[in-house]
Amino acid sequence: MKIARKFMAHFIDASLTSTAAYTRLGKDLEELSVEMNANVESNPNILGDTSKRIDSYEPQASVEPFYADEDDPMFPKLQDIIDKRLVLDDLKTTTVEVHLWEEDETTAGSYVAYKEDALIEIGSYGGDSTGYQISFNVHNIGNRVKGLFALSTKTFTPD
Repeated sequence: MKIARKFMAHFIDASLTSTAAYTRLGKDLEELSVEMNANVESNPNILGDTSKRIDSYEPQASVEPFYADEDDPMFPKLQDIIDKRLVLDDLKTTTVEVHLWEEDETTAGSYVAYKEDALIEIGSYGGDSTGYQISFNVHNIGNRVKGLFALSTKTFTPD
């Protein structure tokens, strides 16, 4: 059975404090794909063959367009990055990918999920007459942990 796109949910911590406040990405987005960006090594040998191996990934997702909305919890975080020209650790956040097709058998409303550290990179801001737009990239930087995500409270619990 095919899984509808809406069942692969992407949440990001939009908090300006140390307490996570997850919001779901997707409003106004027709597409959101995580590009894995594999590091592929090619090694030719003396037989004329080439072996290939993948030794790492640098996953990232482009969120475009994000229409600024004062009621969207992600807006203050993005505007803060723009206004203060934040860099380095000030760009850190966490993401949670939630498999809405995999509900936990013992905890109703909780789903299999993967939490990972990430950085937010602002690509551009401004836009056209349709509204103030902020395009940004989410770079996953590791520390991937499997757990459960409770939809009602938007909290992640590691396995």
